[in-house]
Amino acid sequence: MDSMLEPLPATNYRKPLGIRFLEHIKQKTLSYKAYQAIVLIVTFFAYASYHANRKTTSVVKSVLDPESDVSLKFLPWWRKNLGRPVSWALGSGWAPFDGPDGTALLGDIDVGFLGAYAIGTYFSGHLGDRLNLRIFLTVGMVGTGLFTSLYGVGYWANIHIFYYFLIDQMFAGLFQSTGWPLVVAVVGNWFGKSRRGLIMGIWNAHASVGNIAGSVIASVLLAYGWGWSFVVPGLMIAFVGLVVFLLLPVSPESVGAVAEEDQVHSPRKNGEEVTEPLLQSDTEVKKKAIGFIEAWKIPGVAPFALSLFFVKLVVYTFLYWLPFYISHTEIDGKYLSSEAAGNLSTVSDVGGLVGGILAGHISDRLGARALTAASFMYCAIPALFLYRSYGSVSLPVNVVLMFITGMFVNGPYALITTAVSADLGTHSSLEGDSRALATVTAIIDGTGAVGAALGPLLIGYISAKSWSAVFTMSMASSLVAGLLLTRLVVAEVAAKIAESRRQGGPTSRSPALLEV
Repeated sequence: MDSMLEPLPATNYRKPLGIRFLEHIKQKTLSYKAYQAIVLIVTFFAYASYHANRKTTSVVKSVLDPESDVSLKFLPWWRKNLGRPVSWALGSGWAPFDGPDGTALLGDIDVGFLGAYAIGTYFSGHLGDRLNLRIFLTVGMVGTGLFTSLYGVGYWANIHIFYYFLIDQMFAGLFQSTGWPLVVAVVGNWFGKSRRGLIMGIWNAHASVGNIAGSVIASVLLAYGWGWSFVVPGLMIAFVGLVVFLLLPVSPESVGAVAEEDQVHSPRKNGEEVTEPLLQSDTEVKKKAIGFIEAWKIPGVAPFALSLFFVKLVVYTFLYWLPFYISHTEIDGKYLSSEAAGNLSTVSDVGGLVGGILAGHISDRLGARALTAASFMYCAIPALFLYRSYGSVSLPVNVVLMFITGMFVNGPYALITTAVSADLGTHSSLEGDSRALATVTAIIDGTGAVGAALGPLLIGYISAKSWSAVFTMSMASSLVAGLLLTRLVVAEVAAKIAESRRQGGPTSRSPALLEV
C-alpha cells in the first residue's frame, strides 16, 4: 500500500481506507483544509442521520394514536387488539397505542428512549476519550439503524406488545448516545476557538436538516405503511456509518496532518505554553484522559449542563410532540392530516437552523457564550406564548410564529452543545495535560438528555388535560435555563467592561467564559 502514496509519517498505516484511496487517486497527501472539509461533511451527514432516525417517531405518533372511537376507550388494549391482522390503514391506529392511554404509552416510550440515551451519553463520552472514535461511532450508527428498523418491523410482524416497542427504543437510545460526544470531539480536534461559534453554528444545521429529512421521509412513507417510516431511515444511517468507517479522520495526529496557524493548539507555537493534542493516535505518547468528576469541576461545565437540562426539555417537547400537537389543534378552523402536520412541523427545524447559526455568530462577535444563550432563552418565552395563543388563527400566522419559536428555542441548544462544549473541553485549566473533549460534551449533553427524557414523559400526561399547561411548562423551563447562566453572564459582562476600560478601545471577542 505504501508504494501507492508519497512518503508519509509513521502514522500513515492508521489512516482510514477511504483516505488512503483518495490519496492514491490524487497521487499526493491531502491538505489540512481538505481534511477539515472531510470532517465537516462526514460528521454533518452522520449526525443528520441520527436526527432523521430520532424524528420519525414524532411523525408516526399521530398515526399510532389517532382519535379513538369512544366505544372502545373502556376496553383494555390487549382485549381490543390481540391477534389483529395486518389490515392497517391511515387513521385506524395501532395497538396498544390506540386506546385511551395511548398518548401516555407513547410518552413512556419516549422516556425509555431518552433515559437510555442520557445514561449512555455519559458512558459514551467517557469511552470516547479512550477508544478509537471512528470505530466507536460506526458501531453506534449501525446499531441505531438496526433497532430503528426493528421498530418498523413490528408493523409487518403484527406486533402489538408494548414492551417490544419500549425495549427496542431503549436499545436505540443507547446506540444513539454514541453520536453527539464523538462527533463534537472529532470536530473540536480539527478547529480552533477563534471562529468556533460560527463554524459550529453552521455545522450544527445537521440537527435541523436531519429533523426535516426525517419528517419528510416518514410523512411520505406513511401511506405505504408506518413500518417503512422506520426501516428506510434505519438503512440510511447504517449506510452513513459505513462512510464514517471508511473516511473519517478523528484528529490531525491520527493521519499525520500538520495544523495550520491558529487552527488548533500546537506545542510548537512560539511564545505559547506547550500543549498536547486532545486525542492522540495509538502511535503517539498518550496522555491521561480526564476523569468524570474532574470534568464536572471545569469552570462553566456545571452551569451549562444544568441549563441544558431545561433547554432540551423544551427542545425535545417540540421535537417529539409538535406534529402530534399540530394534527390535534384547529388551524383556521381545520384539522391537518398526520402527513401535513409532519411536513408543517419542519418549519420549526428551519427556524432552529437559523437560530443555531445566529447564536454562534453573535457569541463569536460578542465573545460571550452565556450571554447569548441566556438572551435567546428569555426571548423564547414570549415566542412560546404567542405561538400557543395565536398559532391557530391561520396557517401563515402559524408558520411565522413557529419559525420564530424554533429559532429562539433551538439557538441556545445548538450553541451549548457545540461551541460551548468544545470550548470547555479545551479549557485553559486543563493545561494540555488531559483529553476531555468527549467527556465534557457527554456531561453537558447527557445532563440535557435527562431533561429531554423528562419533557416528553410529562407531555404524555399533561397534554391529555391541557396543551396550555404544556406551553406554560415550556416557558417556565426557558426562564430557569436562562437564570442558571446568570453568574456566567455577569462574569462575561464584567470582564468585557473591565477590558474595555483597560484597553480604552473595543472589547476583545475571545469567549470570556473560558476564564470564568
